[in-house]
Amino acid sequence: MNRHEGEVIIRTATREDFPQWKVLWDDYNAFYGRQGPTALPLEITQATWARIHDAGEPVHALVAERAGRLLGIAHYLYHRNTILIGPACYLQDLYTAEAARGQGVGRALIEELYRRAAADGAERVYWHTHHTNAAARRLYDTMAADSGFIVYRKSL
Repeated sequence: MNRHEGEVIIRTATREDFPQWKVLWDDYNAFYGRQGPTALPLEITQATWARIHDAGEPVHALVAERAGRLLGIAHYLYHRNTILIGPACYLQDLYTAEAARGQGVGRALIEELYRRAAADGAERVYWHTHHTNAAARRLYDTMAADSGFIVYRKSL
């Protein structure tokens, strides 16, 4: 593949990406308040990375790269759904490095996910974000419909 210096490449994460992925992963988690005393345990990070590279797991990762530097990550998984025949694709994590924001990285990651999910037979891609994440919501509003659903959860 011919890569121009300024071109953003969206590709599947490889094991060699771990050091740069981990920086983005840690920044993503810090954005949502998971840092310091509330940081994810290392075992969760290690398990997530292992799942991404385990062909038997439904978890996948895309990275956005420019000139050998990772600028963004997207983690997604496929699952059954009671109102669809084909699988649904859940975009669980999407993060762009602060220095790369506003350059189309998030959009490129989502567009590539759409392509891959369609090729894999998924009938829907969906995700959620915090209602205060205004910058991301401006992008998301141009790429998908707000379902209007509110997420409830209980830790066990």
